Amino acid sequence: MNQPAAQTAYFLDPAKFRDPAVTADGEPRATVKLKKLETLWINTGTLCNLECRNCYIESSPSNDRLEYIRHDEVVDYLDEIQEQALGTHTIGFTGGEPFLNPEMLLILQTTLERGFDVLLLTNATRPMMRPRVRRGLEALRDAHGDQLTLRVSIDHFDAEWHEYERGADTFEPVVEGLRWLTHNGFNIDIAGRLFAGDDERTMRSGYAALFEERGIRLDARAPDKLVLFPEMDARLDAPEITTACWDKVGSHPDNMMCASSRMIVKRKGTERPSVIACTLLPYDQRFELGHTLREAQQTVSLNHPHCAQFCVLGGASCSG
Repeated sequence: MNQPAAQTAYFLDPAKFRDPAVTADGEPRATVKLKKLETLWINTGTLCNLECRNCYIESSPSNDRLEYIRHDEVVDYLDEIQEQALGTHTIGFTGGEPFLNPEMLLILQTTLERGFDVLLLTNATRPMMRPRVRRGLEALRDAHGDQLTLRVSIDHFDAEWHEYERGADTFEPVVEGLRWLTHNGFNIDIAGRLFAGDDERTMRSGYAALFEERGIRLDARAPDKLVLFPEMDARLDAPEITTACWDKVGSHPDNMMCASSRMIVKRKGTERPSVIACTLLPYDQRFELGHTLREAQQTVSLNHPHCAQFCVLGGASCSG
């Protein structure tokens, strides 16, 4: 395995992404209005059984900067969605590793019983494979079927590349978890990452070969079953997005994640969870929008490198 080529980009100009209204060049910064809260993301806590090389949220066995969210706190937001008739369709859960949260199965049960579709992001390793969790998932599958989707993170189809990112001895456990999920009729998809220099066609072919070899019943060539995310590095230079950029890049503010989603986080030591603009910016206080979904119906300024790297130029969405 050859390691990724050395970065040729320059480090980020410190003058960039400072003013929410204008760029470093004095141009009006692009903003995004919340069109409709289609997806509410809930961070279940930043603790994880793995420690990846480039985790955007810095999850690890010791990072508890975002605490485990409690069942009653989730219920408060589900109630608010219904009381305000927000029309939210999907509740997404991310971590850390969600299955480390001791109330995760109860949270899933309540969310599904309320009629929401659920998308849960997991590494599908030891926390998910505990007998209690597997029994709970089987019961939820039997009761709610395709309402529940699990998105499993396999960073690359090659074990060496996957373990370059996730650490030694992490590939076989996720393959085992994925095989259990597919053989037991769960609705799942895969999250891969474009960090090794392969193009999309190579990646899909590689995953397809892996799935066929290991008896994993998934179509890697289907865009909704294998989602390939661009890499992000806030240290490296990125263009600031101005109001004039939309036509240049062939996109529209309504296509951005913050036009249709928000995320709930529970900061360590705080009394109440907070609502933030984006799943990618859990620690940046500039993107905290209050404690309620009503408060969070604000216009978001695209004032972070991730806005350019992942959303505008990368064309990605965590819900996609």
